Amino acid sequence: MLPLLITPLMGCQHCLLRRGTLHRWMQGNLVCWRAFGTAGVKQASASQGRKVTPVFSTALGFSNRTAIVDNSGSHTYRDLYASSQGLAHRIAQTLGCGSGDVGGQRISFLCANDASYTVSQWASWMCGGTAVPLYRKHPPSELEYIITNSQSSLLVAGYPYVDTLEPLADKLGLPCLRLPVTSSLTTQEIVADTDGLPVLPENDWAQRPAMIIYTSGTTGRPKGVLHTHSNIQAMVQGLVTEWGWSKDDVILHTLPLHHVHGIVNKLLCPLSVGATCVMLPDFDPQKVWDHLLSSKSPRVNVFMAVPTIYSKLIQHYEQHFTQPRVRDFVKAVCKERIRLMVSGSAALPQPILERWEEITGHVLLERYGMTEIGMALSNPLKGTRTPGAVGNPLPGVEVRIVMTNASNTTITEGNSKETWVREGLECKEGELMVRGPAVFREYWNKPQETAEAFTDDGWFKTGDTAVFRDGVYWIMGRTSVDIIKSGGYKISALEVERHLLAHPLITDVAVIGVKDATWGQKVTAVVQLQKGRTLSLAELKAWAREHMAPYIIPAGLVVVEEMPRNQMGKVNKKDLLKQFSSG
Repeated sequence: MLPLLITPLMGCQHCLLRRGTLHRWMQGNLVCWRAFGTAGVKQASASQGRKVTPVFSTALGFSNRTAIVDNSGSHTYRDLYASSQGLAHRIAQTLGCGSGDVGGQRISFLCANDASYTVSQWASWMCGGTAVPLYRKHPPSELEYIITNSQSSLLVAGYPYVDTLEPLADKLGLPCLRLPVTSSLTTQEIVADTDGLPVLPENDWAQRPAMIIYTSGTTGRPKGVLHTHSNIQAMVQGLVTEWGWSKDDVILHTLPLHHVHGIVNKLLCPLSVGATCVMLPDFDPQKVWDHLLSSKSPRVNVFMAVPTIYSKLIQHYEQHFTQPRVRDFVKAVCKERIRLMVSGSAALPQPILERWEEITGHVLLERYGMTEIGMALSNPLKGTRTPGAVGNPLPGVEVRIVMTNASNTTITEGNSKETWVREGLECKEGELMVRGPAVFREYWNKPQETAEAFTDDGWFKTGDTAVFRDGVYWIMGRTSVDIIKSGGYKISALEVERHLLAHPLITDVAVIGVKDATWGQKVTAVVQLQKGRTLSLAELKAWAREHMAPYIIPAGLVVVEEMPRNQMGKVNKKDLLKQFSSG
């Protein structure tokens, strides 16, 4: 362990801080090193000593409990298990694997947000395959890219997407299995004879490939991120522990199922503990509010979404819940029934956080994760949540903040118990690096990119700039596109965006750094305004001078009809830069 020291932001419990004394954060307090002796606390792996098994292996233990509620009705854990076994047998037969073990072959599947998704995922695992989830809103060219890049051997088409996948299967010369409508998942059509299906050895799961999840492509062509079953289990167990998941929870699921947020946080976590997942086919603000406020069983008590969804829910509330008694009812129900509300996948603007708290009484829990690492940092389930910050490492996760220069000096290092900071580098920014059992194994068929993504001692380089300040971690943005170097200043685009969202006319914003001969990069705001309103650069600057430091005030302004965001609420800033430069 490097000799790291921490700035005296809080009083030490054991001594007066002296220069040259080693201190660290310990569960929110500044504590001197001498209280613990000279040996550091080694962070144990979250999965150390634990048997690695897929989520489906616990399903029969929950038997007749409701696992999923979708448009076709309710599905028990026993239903899902039986349907998955039947499909696993069909997959093995189709691929000609007499033993029933397809040996890690990739299985691409395209399903609606319903029980068929889980059946396809579990079936892929039951026969020893690697699940490759496809996104139903991707064009055929993107689906073909993922299928071919992952070298999938077979396609599985959920009932609504047969016409989408079968032409691709014919073109690529791959077999394609059709699923029945979700309401028929447990009929004899899918629950086939499973006598030939092997039970894979329990000690064989840990390093077996589980999923290839493709990145959102905001910084380049999507890469396939390969996670083992050990990785997936570490992700799930860390969140179950930190966020207090139990079999009594009911989560409302409204997110796409081709990224970690929707797959792990909102589906595998509840299914791992016997909880219930209520799945909507698409996001609809009226339906979300109906479920959050409904007194019918199962009553929703957990909700997770991206900032764009919270923004749309607020808009619906403002338009339709206008009477004081209705607003009182909304707040009372949310405070009484819902135990946890989480925001992630993109930076949460503070105006949204504050308005949501006014409406529901909930301070949204902000966290930080990536396709490659699952969730790494989180504000606490209980305790103070710092707006704009992403909290501290989850159990089993180690993080570092490292200077992005030739020295590669470690500024900060921490785990779920404590954080160290090097003297003289307090509150300095650097690249966030992560290590732990949830970190992915490799980029599929990209050995060079995989090697470049890790340090020699095994830390994954996230490409995000972060800072440890006031006892918590803050994400300043993507090092490549969100850190703008202008006139000698390093400016966080996310910080500028948070300020601009407080402007009364701005409903959405993305800040980019455009090349400039004088300043190096020019802070430029791409904004979406309230309908029918206009805003000039001069007017924006006049407002900004009252609210922002002079060096971060935008020097350029682009007004768009609608901000181009993907389903996870992210903007491809490289595309914005190309559009701006060409325009």
